[in-house]
Amino acid sequence: MSELSEILDTSKRIVFLGGAGVSTESGIPDFRSGSGLYSQSSGTSVPPEEVLSHEFFMDHPDEFFEFYRTKILHPNAQPNAAHRALARLEAEGKLTAIITQNIDGLHQVAGSRHVLELHGSVLSNTCMDCGRHYTLDQILETSGVPVCSCGGIIKPDVVLYGEALSEKMLREACTQLAAADTLIVGGTSLTVYPAAGLIHYFEGDNLVLINKQATPADQIATLVLHDSIGAVLGSELS
Repeated sequence: MSELSEILDTSKRIVFLGGAGVSTESGIPDFRSGSGLYSQSSGTSVPPEEVLSHEFFMDHPDEFFEFYRTKILHPNAQPNAAHRALARLEAEGKLTAIITQNIDGLHQVAGSRHVLELHGSVLSNTCMDCGRHYTLDQILETSGVPVCSCGGIIKPDVVLYGEALSEKMLREACTQLAAADTLIVGGTSLTVYPAAGLIHYFEGDNLVLINKQATPADQIATLVLHDSIGAVLGSELS
């Protein structure tokens, strides 16, 4: 039995904290790697980080949505081995929460129910004027800037640069972490805050880090696995 298997077997309240690396194996590019979104052209005269800001969205919604549709939305992406393994762990009653920085909704597609989406989700969209909600499929049926029946612009329920994360979501994440006996961190470099700082709310016995590259928390972890998260969780929880 592997060390990870032993940890999972003896754990009763596991929390998973995941980043972009969880979804790259589903064909969704990350942001900061050499082939990531931020190293690509935005198709405009400004960098991708600026296009994904609240200010740019408000001032140039047409350019924002052109970038959003071509670079951020991946409607055909499917859950990978990591998503499916975590869903099984939750179904077994061991995993109490998934805290994710991703906005693609693949954890829910895989069957996970208690998912805390720190940066929101592309699956949900809201009219900025009347508050009416729209699904991703409804947005995909539009072109250009999606407009509500009331005439208002429909904004994706994702956290853009310059916008604050949900305080309610952060409080719930901290509560889950404080109550966990095992924290699995996967597919994240732990360099982007405030998400990276959440591990400090964990007071349990086992900190497991699964990431292809080293992270700042490697030295304090119970177990470090520099490997594909899909390969690791897929083999351990198959």
